[in-house]
Amino acid sequence: MTLLQLFLDIALGLLLGALGGLFGIGGGLLAIPALGLLFGLDQQLAQGTALVMVVPNVLQALWRYHQRNRIDWRHALLLGLSSFCLAWVGSAVAVGLDAGVMRRGFVGFLLVLAAWNLLQLFLRPGPGVTELSHPWPWLGVLGGVAGLLGGLFGVGGAVLATPILTLLFGVSQVVAQGLSLALAAPSTAVTLITYGAHGQVDWLTGIPLAVGGLLSISWGVKLAHVLPQRLLRVLFTLFLLLCALLLGLKA
Repeated sequence: MTLLQLFLDIALGLLLGALGGLFGIGGGLLAIPALGLLFGLDQQLAQGTALVMVVPNVLQALWRYHQRNRIDWRHALLLGLSSFCLAWVGSAVAVGLDAGVMRRGFVGFLLVLAAWNLLQLFLRPGPGVTELSHPWPWLGVLGGVAGLLGGLFGVGGAVLATPILTLLFGVSQVVAQGLSLALAAPSTAVTLITYGAHGQVDWLTGIPLAVGGLLSISWGVKLAHVLPQRLLRVLFTLFLLLCALLLGLKA
């Protein structure tokens, strides 16, 4: 790796970290298509390499969200444990799938999530609250499903959990993003271990991305707490569509 390449990787990590903090996803969602387009990595290797950045980013973003909007650790532990258990299954399946099939499946996954977020803008235009509208044990079901899909697609499940928490559990966007990070923390770690054990991680690319992400993720978290909730949701939807477009170009 040249010095120029190192600085470029860190700069990319800065951008991805800021976006990850803004949307509460650790930056991996955009990193995966970016690694495919810019570095020519196949789908599994791009997902595994993105996780090197995502794991520390998620942990730092979780702490920052907790500082600004206290997270109920009873909810966080239930989400994290249920997600952790099924993330093993999803990641074990992912490393054995065809890269083209994985990429097309991921594009479809992003488009469904974008449509889901657009639907929320019409179904529940209110600002959301800090308390759950359904009994908290239901978070275990959400954590399991999100962990399974997060392990499969290498995104930690946060991107799936956030829109469900806002629509079905009635919490605000920033509260949902904080809880989603709690869900993502253990599942991203176990997914990274699984991908690494199967040789699907480019560590020389992933580590500089992680350094850049750690330097900038707090900026994104700060911005997330300043923007109006409706605008934040619109931006999140556009972000999903951009990621689907970039990944579709690679396909």
